[in-house]
Amino acid sequence: MLQTLYKTPFSRAYWRDALADARKPRTLVFSALMVAACVALSYLRSIPVVNNIRVSWGFLARALCALVGGPVNALVFGFVEDTVSYLMNPTGGYNPFYIFTTMLGVLTYSLFLYRAQVTVLRVFLAKLATNIQNVFIGGLGTYLWYSGGKGYGAIVAASAVKNAIMLPIQTVMLAALFAALLPILHRMGFLPDQAGRLRLWSWAHAANAGGGTAGRPARPQEPRREPWEQPQKPRREPWEE
Repeated sequence: MLQTLYKTPFSRAYWRDALADARKPRTLVFSALMVAACVALSYLRSIPVVNNIRVSWGFLARALCALVGGPVNALVFGFVEDTVSYLMNPTGGYNPFYIFTTMLGVLTYSLFLYRAQVTVLRVFLAKLATNIQNVFIGGLGTYLWYSGGKGYGAIVAASAVKNAIMLPIQTVMLAALFAALLPILHRMGFLPDQAGRLRLWSWAHAANAGGGTAGRPARPQEPRREPWEQPQKPRREPWEE
């Protein structure tokens, strides 16, 4: 499966591909499965780290959906996932502000991971960006609705400590998940060839799958064949031996 890879999301072609992928039935089915995964993961016990800091599991399914579906699909997925997760497991009052933060978080994952060579460095940067959002934007939601008299600065400071502690743990969890699932998703046709395995970092400069090196023309790549599409040798009749 040949798909274009992009260094950055700042191109018209990137968003055209993202819109096309968001409309594909298989992307919608995968997103629905990830919504169900988020709901199921919300029932798992969170991981205690220190004091009252705990790492939950839902971000794994959100990042996986962002990787496959892209930024356009991420916005729809974030809205549906946050709403369904609350209805299936309501805790506290329903706050529409957190729909926005969920949508923004999944969008951020997709901008780092969709149609890109997936590396540990990209995973770290994606998690760093979403944790910064949790500190300042999530802290704003807490301040506006649940502050209990605390100032915004105090809420941000506490959230910054929590997210700084969780960052390396969540990065390792995401890297382990991608290392296990990227080859499978590639074989299923969800990911481009160059995104089929996790790398430590990327030294490649090519933006397209099959791009050439400097000074050399790009070598054309044959389309990937499924096992049932392999060419068959012509059958010989007995009298032709």
